[in-house]
Amino acid sequence: MYFVAIVLTILSGLFYAAGHHEIGSLSADVCRYGSIFCDNPVYVFVGAVLAALWGTFVSVR
Repeated sequence: MYFVAIVLTILSGLFYAAGHHEIGSLSADVCRYGSIFCDNPVYVFVGAVLAALWGTFVSVR
């Protein structure tokens, strides 16, 4: 579950950068397929936080 949280955090940063047109021509492609996430990358980040919390609660040590 931590892997999912890390991937979602990276995607959140990618959508944030694409939404602010900071990654060049790739921004248009990213925002074409995930426009809601470019407008609100917080949605993906909240998913990352929830995945990390879930991983914390279900990990058995």
